[in-house]
Order: sequence, then C-alpha cells, then structure tokens
Amino acid sequence: MMEPASFAHRLLADIGVIVVEVTQAVRASDFDELAVTADTWIEAHGQLQGLVIHARRFPGWESLGGLISHIRFVRDHHRKIKRVAFAADGELAKLGPRIGEHFVQAEVKTFPFDALDSAIAWAAERTAEPGSRLT
Repeated sequence: MMEPASFAHRLLADIGVIVVEVTQAVRASDFDELAVTADTWIEAHGQLQGLVIHARRFPGWESLGGLISHIRFVRDHHRKIKRVAFAADGELAKLGPRIGEHFVQAEVKTFPFDALDSAIAWAAERTAEPGSRLT
C-alpha cells in the first residue's frame, strides 16, 4: 500500500503556477510526481510562471533519496521557472530564499505563511523580458 504524499501540489493552469503544500518530511516520490506536473506544463508552454512553496516549517527529507530527488528537481527545472515564492514561517522563511538565490535563475521572494494568496499573485505576475516592454 502506498503512503500518502508528504506534500501536495496543484497546478493553477490559468496563471501557470504550481503551489506545493509541505506537510511532513518529503520523499523522493513527491518530487517525481511534482516533476511530471511541471514537465507536462513546460513542454506545452515553454516555462512555468511560478512555483509557490507553502509550509509552516520545513520538515526536512524522509531519507537521502528525498534530498537527492529535491536537488535533481531544482537542477532540472531552475531555468524553466520564472519566480519562486516561499509562503513560510520559521527557518524556511529565512533560509529558503538565500539558498535558492545561489542555485536558481528564478526571482525568489518570501511571504508570511498566512499570505499564500499574495505569494501566488506575485509568482503569477508577468515580468518583461530583457529588451522588451510590458504594455
């Protein structure tokens, strides 16, 4: 019998944002499922507008395999996601963006845990491409 996921994710297709709700130590299979959702969207649209991580606190990884899958997901997707928002409290709110800025090309911003709607709205904002203008 398969255990329930340690995080749930949902694609907000109208705005091109994936929201990840972290509830317990993450497993490799969670990132496999997230990658399928992200890859399907990216294949159809070229890139994902945003990824929002929503967690009261970061519970860590269930195993070394979970950590490796996390690193692999970031490596394989960081050039294909425009914005990453952390709607989090605790250490994740402080450390996530600082760590993320070293490993991802996306813009990274932190919001309080209770400001999930604001985090989603920011992640969904369209930014001008270099050399172009928003009208």
